[in-house]
This record gives sequence, structure tokens and C-alpha cells, in this order.
Amino acid sequence: MELSLKGKVAVVTGGTRGIGYAVVKKFLEAGASVALCGSKPATANAALGKLLFELPEAKILAIAPDLTDSSSVENAFNEVLARFGRFDILVNNAGIIKRVPMLEMEAKDFRQVVDIDLVAPYIVSKAVIPGMIKKGHGKIINICSMMSELGRETVSAYAAAKGGLKM
Repeated sequence: MELSLKGKVAVVTGGTRGIGYAVVKKFLEAGASVALCGSKPATANAALGKLLFELPEAKILAIAPDLTDSSSVENAFNEVLARFGRFDILVNNAGIIKRVPMLEMEAKDFRQVVDIDLVAPYIVSKAVIPGMIKKGHGKIINICSMMSELGRETVSAYAAAKGGLKM
């Protein structure tokens, strides 16, 4: 069965590489219009260029909001709305990991991981949910990890954030 997302609008955070990039590419191939979110304009634009080279007819927009800042997300998502008109699918994929033993990790580093891996999906989801409620449907997909169920000494912040996201 072939995936068809013709006419759908998707936002994919962490869309510049890895799982996020693969999701963006698959959604474009399936006919969706996609807003690719990167952590920096340069990386978002580089991914955009690569995708347009591979899929020249793709309907894609590169944005680089600070996902931990509601105003930055709102401004970027207004650009998505201006271009595509709505949100149908959100993929919360952006994340970071700091492999540091818990007893050596600074609280600021723990907070940074939790802010990006758990708080950012809350902020981004909150930005798209009103439109989804208004039209009566939408999908939010949270990319977690095996670490959402398991913990290790060197990934305490990541495991806590991904566990919270899974729940």
C-alpha cells in the first residue's frame, strides 16, 4: 500500500538530518507540503537545497525557529500558514543528547536537553493544536527513543525528557 499525503501540510522539527530528514523526504514523495524545521537557518537551507535537487517539484519551506521560544515558533509558523494555509501533521522529532554521567552533568546542561527534547514539543504542539481543533482533525507524532523506557548513567536528561514525551 502506497502512502498518500496529497494535499496535506506537515511540519517536521529536526528535519535536516537522520530520522527527521527521512520523514520529510517520505512526506514529500507522498505528496505533502512540508515545513522543514532546522536548528539553524544554514542547516535548514542546506537540507532544503538537497531535497529540491532530488525532488524539484516538492512543496517545501525551510524554517529555523528556536523551538524553546513560543514567540519564535509563532513567527515561523505564521510563515508556514502564509505559504500553505494550515497544519495537518506535526512531527516532533528535534532533539539533543548529552552523554555525560549524571554526577558530572551540570544542571544547565540537564535543563537544555529537557527544554529541547520535552518543552519544545509542548510549545510546538500548542502552536498547531488550535487550528487542528478548528478543522476537526490533525496528527501529532512524537519521536521518542528506547531511552524513553530505559535509562543509563550517561543519558539521564535524555531518558527523562524522552520518557516524559512518550507519556
